[in-house]
Amino acid sequence: MTSDNVDPTSLDPERLLDGLDPSDLDGHTIEELGDYLDSGRQPRNASIENSAGSRIALDSLARLRRESWAMLEEESVADPDRDRIWMQNVIANISRESKAGRDIPISHPHPATTLKITEGSVRGLIRAAGDGTGGAIIGKVALDGDVTLPREPITVSVTASVNYGQNLAALARLLREVIADELSTHTELNVTAIDVAIQDVHTKSTATTKDPL
Repeated sequence: MTSDNVDPTSLDPERLLDGLDPSDLDGHTIEELGDYLDSGRQPRNASIENSAGSRIALDSLARLRRESWAMLEEESVADPDRDRIWMQNVIANISRESKAGRDIPISHPHPATTLKITEGSVRGLIRAAGDGTGGAIIGKVALDGDVTLPREPITVSVTASVNYGQNLAALARLLREVIADELSTHTELNVTAIDVAIQDVHTKSTATTKDPL
């Protein structure tokens, strides 16, 4: 990107992610994760791969480098402040999601065996499913309800930023479908509703600088 008024590195994902608390990443830094990603995650770093927080941040960084980040680059030249605000909020949400949060139980036929998945991991699954549609960047992810109790009704709420020119109703339906599929595959949550709020449309002609989150 080039602009007389914009530092070309100011929207770099590593720079924005660098505010993550190392304690959330089990002592690792975003620079380390970026280098590890550059290496193709080879040789395998057990300390990173065994850290739930590091894996969530690593996967999010990988998606930002791919389709999600590419979706914003062209527009950010025309309106850098607007997209910097949006991405800083995305990064803040990724930071929160790197925390394990509540334990979500998974049943097992053997009574002496206890299985669980962390809330942070589930939020990461939701974010990956939404980002994977190729037309949206997930902003906030929330699980409303007591996820620690089996069969308790749960509402999933997400916000999204999307490309200009898409059918928003169809995209919202797609987001709900892919999120529902992901949750039914990996969890036993009793999801009674998935609320999708599309809060921003990315286009070079967008004039607002309002914080989308």
